[in-house]
Amino acid sequence: MVPHLGVMADSLEYDLVVIGGGPAGYAGAIRAGQLGKKVVCIEQERAGGTCLNWGCIPTKALLKSAELYEKIKKSETFGITVKDVSFDFAKIMERSRGVAGQMAKGIEFLFRKNKVEYVVGKAQVASPGLVEITEGESKGKTFKAKKILIATGCKMRRIADLEVDGLRVMTSREALAAKTLPKSVIIVGAGAIGVEFAYFYNAFGSKVTLVEMLPNVLPVEDEEVSKTLQRSFEKQGIAIHLSTKCENFKVSKTSVSVDLVKDGVKQTIEAETVLSAIGVVANIEGVISAKLKIDLDRNYIKVGNDYQTNVPGVYAAGDIIGPPWLAHVATFEAVTAVNAMFGHGKSTRVRNFPGCTYCQPQVASIGLSEKAAKDKGLNIKIGKFPFTASGKAVASAESEGFVKIVSDAKTGEVYGAHIIGSEATELIAEYCLAIELEASVEEIHKTIHAHPTLSEALMEAAAATSGEAIHI
Repeated sequence: MVPHLGVMADSLEYDLVVIGGGPAGYAGAIRAGQLGKKVVCIEQERAGGTCLNWGCIPTKALLKSAELYEKIKKSETFGITVKDVSFDFAKIMERSRGVAGQMAKGIEFLFRKNKVEYVVGKAQVASPGLVEITEGESKGKTFKAKKILIATGCKMRRIADLEVDGLRVMTSREALAAKTLPKSVIIVGAGAIGVEFAYFYNAFGSKVTLVEMLPNVLPVEDEEVSKTLQRSFEKQGIAIHLSTKCENFKVSKTSVSVDLVKDGVKQTIEAETVLSAIGVVANIEGVISAKLKIDLDRNYIKVGNDYQTNVPGVYAAGDIIGPPWLAHVATFEAVTAVNAMFGHGKSTRVRNFPGCTYCQPQVASIGLSEKAAKDKGLNIKIGKFPFTASGKAVASAESEGFVKIVSDAKTGEVYGAHIIGSEATELIAEYCLAIELEASVEEIHKTIHAHPTLSEALMEAAAATSGEAIHI
């Protein structure tokens, strides 16, 4: 762990003090440095925060290992014989930690490059214009600041009355530090985190049971996408229980049992490990002095359109201000807030953003689902194009899934887009730009896409709103 970078003195005057070194914190601090401001970023663990060290980045490294392993096992499809395929789980985990470490060093380099002071410790807003280190090597040090940005993010929500021990009971954080693969795992929660770990464990041979209280996996996604992913997961061998509650967890030395309750019917199942993926809670404890009355909503910090709290000079951005809890949204918010607070552009709240899930098949979306658009009473047209009709997808043996676009029936304006399939998380960017620029489905259709590519499916889905899809 790096204690600090740069020269630091007690109670120096700063233009900005950032509390939290995750996607919101480090992005906000670096942007302030780029603007020539005197800034310090205080992070209690390591630069990069939860996302980089214990979330987005190491998880994607694990998922890439799982994807590669599965592709090698299916190499016969491509006329390639690979014998005696095996894996070393400890090395897979070690690589994941290495990737996180490499990226954290990258953030530290950017701090130095942009003259951002970096301090490791737990910080608290003691009063307007004053931040104090309450834990760590620098405990007791204070920083005077014209402006303060709180970007402490969230932490994993734990199942009530179930102690996390990192062996029988885990959250995603403990799972990312595990050295051995569980033979069986019950994953509680089928949001993005639960779904990604379900795919990862199943790919390497664990018996996976995925439990969700709501009627669909990935409940925030378009229903058609959710049902398609459910069918794919079940085909892969993952047991899924929807509209189901978990009750009466019992932890022994070798296993965990739980009662699954659906429609009043109880079923007891057992596994080596249970993984809690039931969401996140605000990481607010100890961040704000009890003397400072900053308005909160369910422990999330309330901010205005300029990301400023009710206390002048104290701002907040990222997961700590509430959903959507997404790294790319957090970065946008922090950079926007910093630009505006120092007179570089107008502050705006996030309107359009993609949501991505990195299992296989991948899922990505932006804007309104078909149901949400209908619930709003909008007059819409739906365009849909299956990857089975994509030459590139078929040639790559990745023809599962489809592209779906929701548009205004009269103007063709894009209200939402939903992709399930190979590289969905990369493909969604085109539709993000389309929505931001208020492009129509006709304009997307008339934009020539290279052939053969997966991106052609985006053009063809747009064409399908008027019955003009062609490609195979």
